[in-house]
Amino acid sequence: MNASDRPVPLTRSDRGKRIVDATVAAILLVLVAPIVAAVAVLVAVGLGRPVLFRQCRSGLHGVPFEVVKFRTMRPPDPSRGLVGDGARLTPLGRWLRATSLDELPTLWNVLRGDMSLVGPRPLLPEYLDRYSPWQARRHEVRPGVTGLAQVRGRNSLSWEEKLDYDVEYVDTRCLRLDLSILVATVRTVLRREGITASGADTAPEFLGSPHRPAPPQRDRTTV
Repeated sequence: MNASDRPVPLTRSDRGKRIVDATVAAILLVLVAPIVAAVAVLVAVGLGRPVLFRQCRSGLHGVPFEVVKFRTMRPPDPSRGLVGDGARLTPLGRWLRATSLDELPTLWNVLRGDMSLVGPRPLLPEYLDRYSPWQARRHEVRPGVTGLAQVRGRNSLSWEEKLDYDVEYVDTRCLRLDLSILVATVRTVLRREGITASGADTAPEFLGSPHRPAPPQRDRTTV
């Protein structure tokens, strides 16, 4: 199944957003270059090589792309008990996730056009067949480094809540909303809110909710 049987064309504001995304990402990549270099050294020393984590994710209209982040986990090794995410996640990795420094390389994905600064978070391709038709609408826009779900609870939300917020963003996206999400993201990161799901080291797998109806309309004027 594709994320959308009939892809929705991008609007003029979406095309304008792409220009802003590329410009801001290019500027940020230059400004944070010293931080990126420092984190790369920490990862190389603490986890070894490769320094970067690369994984296939679903982008605009469900088209796959390779997301790039800093590594936060050791490779699986059953002989050493490194099987689940909790065992593989290192103290350095937890800190990188808590501060969102592991996300800095995704600015390259924004510059390339795979992602936007703001939008639904990019998820695994195997989830495409697990979405309800309503939830699949999250792929009508480019995925983002941050998004509405990230500032309204992050991983403390259920999958259904996160996907509802993703579609809400698709229906209400505008420059004002993007700016408010970016500001709220800084606050969320500084407070280290919603980093993990309750009782889990990382976000649990999305197993699907194909029969869930669209949520009722609600006030969508604030982040």
